Amino acid sequence: MEGRTGWLTEWAFLLLRVVVGFLFFCHGAQKVLGWFVEPGGQRMALAFPQLPWFAGWIEVVGGALIVIGLLTHLVAFLLSGEMAVAYFMAHAPHGFIPLLNHGELAALYSFIFLYFAAQGAGPYSVDGAIRRRRP
Repeated sequence: MEGRTGWLTEWAFLLLRVVVGFLFFCHGAQKVLGWFVEPGGQRMALAFPQLPWFAGWIEVVGGALIVIGLLTHLVAFLLSGEMAVAYFMAHAPHGFIPLLNHGELAALYSFIFLYFAAQGAGPYSVDGAIRRRRP
């Protein structure tokens, strides 16, 4: 990234990656660990009782890996796919428009993670540190 705004773009991307990864981690932790539940509330109810632990752990581990920027291309691609499946299995049957079927968060996560899969983690990440150490 060249020019005067290159450093700003790198820091903005870092902030986006960390915030999105943390929020995704929170979704998974709510599902499988019961964290981040409102006082008196219950764990998040999942539409697929046979897979909640699997999806929740993908979100916990994947969100944490996105935050630190490790294996970002692969992890982000997996998370993008998970959110696409969530959208089409849980939301699209109630209509295709995300605002009407309450699937806007799944759609947004899917496309953000697809962008991360293409872009990588950026220079301020574990992936970036590994890349700098290689000859």
